[in-house]
Amino acid sequence: MTDLYQAQRAMRNMRKAALQRGVVALLDIGSSKIACLVLRFDNDDAVREAEGVGSLAGQSSFRVIGAATTRSRGVRFGEIDAMAETERAIRTAVQAAQKMANTRVDHVIACFSGAVPRSYGLAGEVEVMGTQVDEQDLARVLASCDMPDIGSGREVLHAHPVNFALDHRSGLNDPRGHVGARLAVDMHLLSVDAAAVQNLIYCIRRCDLELAGIASSAYVSGMSSLVEDEQELGAACIDMGGGATAVSIFMKKHMIFADAVRMGGDHVTRDIAAGLQVPMATAERIKTFHGGVVATGMDDREMIELAGNSGDWEKDRRRVSRAELIGIMRPRVEEILEEVRTLLDVAGFDHLPSQQIVLTGGASQIPGLDGLAARILGQNVRLGRPLRVQGLPQAATGSGFSSVVGLALFAAHPQDEWWDFEIPAEKLGGRSFRRALRWFRDNW
Repeated sequence: MTDLYQAQRAMRNMRKAALQRGVVALLDIGSSKIACLVLRFDNDDAVREAEGVGSLAGQSSFRVIGAATTRSRGVRFGEIDAMAETERAIRTAVQAAQKMANTRVDHVIACFSGAVPRSYGLAGEVEVMGTQVDEQDLARVLASCDMPDIGSGREVLHAHPVNFALDHRSGLNDPRGHVGARLAVDMHLLSVDAAAVQNLIYCIRRCDLELAGIASSAYVSGMSSLVEDEQELGAACIDMGGGATAVSIFMKKHMIFADAVRMGGDHVTRDIAAGLQVPMATAERIKTFHGGVVATGMDDREMIELAGNSGDWEKDRRRVSRAELIGIMRPRVEEILEEVRTLLDVAGFDHLPSQQIVLTGGASQIPGLDGLAARILGQNVRLGRPLRVQGLPQAATGSGFSSVVGLALFAAHPQDEWWDFEIPAEKLGGRSFRRALRWFRDNW
């Protein structure tokens, strides 16, 4: 595990260096598009914010000065599949964003949705050395957590303390300075497939860029799409991308669970292409302009031209009804939502005091999706758009940009991650994720 801590520490130092230089690029490497934002930081504030825990929602100290998107190539299920193609797409997006920002960028912070994420709940407890809790006590309690056996070929991507308890008082965000005798912590750890992360790091290096941070799309989408009350009381963010659907649950302003379904909007497009026997580009256009998941009586009469260019006049002049299109799209969308429902059940989402569900991501824009999701996932469903951040162009304010906007908040307000503390590698024997939910139930 020591390699991981060194890599994370190096990245953390790189991020500080990038913030001191004042300019950093953000990359959302998705299956359907690669989005790049260039941020300019107000130096003094940025460094000061980087030291503290920082609030999750809201922004300060940065402004978007460049933005670009390009069609993604070589990415499947949110993971890099063809290195050279992805490298070209990243270069295209970064160069276009640099041109708009009129500045050169050396450091990037990236997010991705694949790599088979898995959540673990950890718990630790120690005696407080003095009368008041200090940094040393925090380091010791974090190090006392039982390190789960995450398996070979896996890496820790995020590890956040989600709750501190001091003697009989639970629900503390930061116990430093408090008086007490026994300090306990609940942590959430997210592990991912190491090879997928290494591929991403290697690809970014091939683009002559330095990686200054890496995050899960599930985490950053939740940061930008959930309002502060939802993050506090409990909510799930469902980020429906092209190749994967990321699921994250937030509580007390911390992510306490994350996972992903290896299906997204591209699978719906493929179903349309196969069902109507049209090229993928045509299927995507039909889905965007005419798609939906709830059919009405009118849809039998609304005809869609399948303008093809195969050379067969009869085949190119075909028309289908919108009802037929919805009949192809709905089963796949239902399947994705059923898989999401299973993940939420595994996480014990129905035990949270509030069960708000927020749909975001490019594929969440299918008309009627929120109604269908309310039936499958539960009543409290809304469509989420990312928070407005300073300087963000109008074209990048849609739900397809939740991840990259969340990455801006992540860069400005990093959670105090645990790799500054040495964790004994021999501590194995994991606890189930549900343990992390225990204190939420006890305290509400």
